[in-house]
Amino acid sequence: QVQLVESGGGLVQAGGSLRLSCAASRNIFRFNAMGWYRQAPGKQRDLVATISTGGSTNYADSVKGRFIISRDVAKNTVYLQMNSLKPEDTAVYYCNGQAGLDYWGQGTQVTVSS
Repeated sequence: QVQLVESGGGLVQAGGSLRLSCAASRNIFRFNAMGWYRQAPGKQRDLVATISTGGSTNYADSVKGRFIISRDVAKNTVYLQMNSLKPEDTAVYYCNGQAGLDYWGQGTQVTVSS
């Protein structure tokens, strides 16, 4: 059974930084891609950033230049470094792994105060 476990969320002031971690229960190269999505109250779940097996990255326009997705293959972990946080970044952040099926973590809350 594949598990993705997020950590690192919390409360931060606008302009601050947080780093989210997603630990996978198996080798992350077995996923075609991994990424981060977020869902604010009353809104749909939206893509934030993805990283492919080859290392290519993709970002939502709203986070380009502020967020960085990276990985540590030895630790089977994907990270999301979030800088210059804004109140509109407030959401539950979910880790995603694509391997035929979509695998999701339980989510971690990020709250940015103004």
